[in-house]
Amino acid sequence: DGWKGLVGSPVSRAKMSEEELKAAQEKADASMREHWSVEDGVLVFDGKGQSLVTAKDYGDFEFYVDWKIKEKGDSGVYLRGTPQVQIWDYKLRNIGSGGLYNNQKNPSNPLVLADNPVGEWNTFRIRMVGENVSVWLNDKLVTDNVPLENYWERDKPIYSTGAIELQNHGNTLYFRNIYIKELPRN
Repeated sequence: DGWKGLVGSPVSRAKMSEEELKAAQEKADASMREHWSVEDGVLVFDGKGQSLVTAKDYGDFEFYVDWKIKEKGDSGVYLRGTPQVQIWDYKLRNIGSGGLYNNQKNPSNPLVLADNPVGEWNTFRIRMVGENVSVWLNDKLVTDNVPLENYWERDKPIYSTGAIELQNHGNTLYFRNIYIKELPRN
């Protein structure tokens, strides 16, 4: 029960009444049960429905996950409800996964292409402390302590806490070995 269906953005959720949020969450959870499943220990998304988010909000943390996509696959990991550490088929752009895709002021592309071939498992280790993110993809540093920008409210800093999201982008996705380690705040 550590996961639930996604209800909008942090900004849209903040504008909902308690009753509206409850109804929207029930609908999102029904969609989650329909489109996300566990098969032989692997979390599988069928390409329809909404993203999956942690039921708990996190501040500073390390997030570990193995992921796999199909050809032309596209996904990501939202940190504190904010997009995103990119996952995609690197052959389409010759840019690997692990960058902070929606950054505009700070670096958005990964330092190196470290993806395994499409259809094979990849491993992320994502560390978020304060506003800064480091990402290791298959044991190679691809994002080095880069500030994650607030996509939803560009004039504000990143939220101090928020959910971790496995992003739906309309294609089949596979995740396994998912671990979250909370880090003490300084």
